[in-house]
Amino acid sequence: MKNWLKVLIFAVFAMVLMAGCSTKAPGTSEEPATSGEKAPATDSIKLGLSISTLNNPFFVTLKEGAEAEAKKQGIQITTIDAQNDPAKQISDIEDLIQQGVSALIINPTDSAAVVSAIESANNAGIPVITVDRSAEGGEVVAHIASDNAAGGKMAGEFILETLGNKGKIVELEGIPGSSAARERGEGFHSAVDGVEGVKVVAKQAADFDRAKGLTVMENILQGNKDIQAVFAHNDEMALGALEALAAAGLKDVLVVGFDATEDAVKAVEDGRMGATVAQKPDLIGQKGVETAISVIKGEKVEEFIPVELELIK
Repeated sequence: MKNWLKVLIFAVFAMVLMAGCSTKAPGTSEEPATSGEKAPATDSIKLGLSISTLNNPFFVTLKEGAEAEAKKQGIQITTIDAQNDPAKQISDIEDLIQQGVSALIINPTDSAAVVSAIESANNAGIPVITVDRSAEGGEVVAHIASDNAAGGKMAGEFILETLGNKGKIVELEGIPGSSAARERGEGFHSAVDGVEGVKVVAKQAADFDRAKGLTVMENILQGNKDIQAVFAHNDEMALGALEALAAAGLKDVLVVGFDATEDAVKAVEDGRMGATVAQKPDLIGQKGVETAISVIKGEKVEEFIPVELELIK
């Protein structure tokens, strides 16, 4: 009986002691106070940015816009260059998923090929935002871009106006499978197709690349020098086409590009290019980061966030 009584007394004493040992005031949480902290704290946000290629000034500017906004917001961002390789981009995105990023901002190299990577992010519960180029599948919470079809139409209408609705045109296309190439081409053809006196005599992909733009234009000129205009789906190809035209002694061919990169704007100012459709890649990058933060915080965002276009001529 004595042993049983000792155990009971000890148990009661222990319970009383534990109840009195808390250093917290009644009603307070065991968690540290969070007053003054952001919810969620921006310094805990990690973004992944997958760029199709950094061998293009347009995407360098987009990257810089995104990184500047991330720095301003005090958040981490990791940028990876896919080098225009869809397989590398998929692998890069998988790596970012493994790193536990809070959200992904993707500029697809190929709109169809990137779908599997987006679906991997969806399965991991990581929100995805696309910029400049869209994806053909997977769950994307927002797409931020200029209206590529409207820009292509703008370029086509400018060419028609300048040529007086008469002439032969060459079209240099972007990367096959990219939404930008498809949409810019559609917009351009919506303006020029069916116009009597105007004919697109050649169109060929040069993959948004300046060197390829030069080579492709050289090849086209071997069989067709009687042209009055060139529409290139981006400025890099337009600048490559300018080199080929100059080498062939063709000085009066109207060249219109797309993106308004620094080199292209200078070419317009110098009178070597007729015009370029101005996007704002820095603003696209900035909005990509702003939108990612909003999504992470649980705020509602628009599915399509447009960035205004302008024709520089």
